[in-house]
Amino acid sequence: MASMAVQLLGFFTCLIGFIGTIISTVLPHWWRTAHVGTNIITAVAYMKGLWMECVWHSTGIYQCQVHQSQLALPRDLQIARGMMVTSCVLSLLACMVSVFGMKCTQCAKGSSAKKMISVLGGVLFLLAGFTCLIPVAWCTNDVVNDFYNPALPYGMKFEIGQALYVGFISAGLTNIGGIMLLFTSCRKSVDQVPYLHPSHHLRRAAMSKPAPVHKSSHTPSWSSASRYGYQINDFV
Repeated sequence: MASMAVQLLGFFTCLIGFIGTIISTVLPHWWRTAHVGTNIITAVAYMKGLWMECVWHSTGIYQCQVHQSQLALPRDLQIARGMMVTSCVLSLLACMVSVFGMKCTQCAKGSSAKKMISVLGGVLFLLAGFTCLIPVAWCTNDVVNDFYNPALPYGMKFEIGQALYVGFISAGLTNIGGIMLLFTSCRKSVDQVPYLHPSHHLRRAAMSKPAPVHKSSHTPSWSSASRYGYQINDFV
C-alpha cells in the first residue's frame, strides 16, 4: 500500500509538471522589458515568447503578434521551441504509459510486463523534464548575460519572464515525479514474499516431534509378567 501511494503521488506530481510545461510553452513572458538606466518609461512593457511578441500599455491595451516566419527566428529560439514541444509530447506519452503500468489499475495486473511499463513511464517523464529544463536554462543564461553586458544599450536589455520561472518549477516537478515512479517500480515488492506465522510454524514443529519414550526404573516382577500373559517357561 505504501508503494502504491508513493506511485500515485509521483504520477500526480508529473501531471502538475506537465500542465506547467504547457503553460510555460504557450505564455509569451519569456523575455520582458528591463526598466533600468535611462529607460524609465513604464507606460509600455514589451514581452517576447516562443510563439508571439506582446506589448502592454498602461491604458490597459494588450497587443500580441505571432511570429510570422519560422526560418527568420534566431537559432536559439527555434531550438527552444522544438524542445519545449518535444517535452510536452513526451509528457503526454508518459502519462498514457504510466496509467497502464500503475499498481492501482487492472491493466496487465499480475503480469511481469506491468513493472516494465511503469519503468518506461518513469523514464519518459525524466526525459520530458530534462527536455524542458535545457531550453529554459539556456534562455535564462542568455537573458542574464545580455543584462550584464555593458556594450548593450539599456533599451535592448530584458529580464527573466514569468514563463521561465514556471518552466523551472515544471521541469523540477516532472523530474521528481519520474524518480518516484522509477523508485516504486524498481523496488522489490514485499507482498510477493510468502510469510509463515511463527506460532503456526512452531505448532507444526511440535506436532511433528515424536513423543519421548519413558523407561521405568524398576524391574518387572514375576507376578506382573504372568499378568500380561508371560509364563516362566518363556524365559527358560
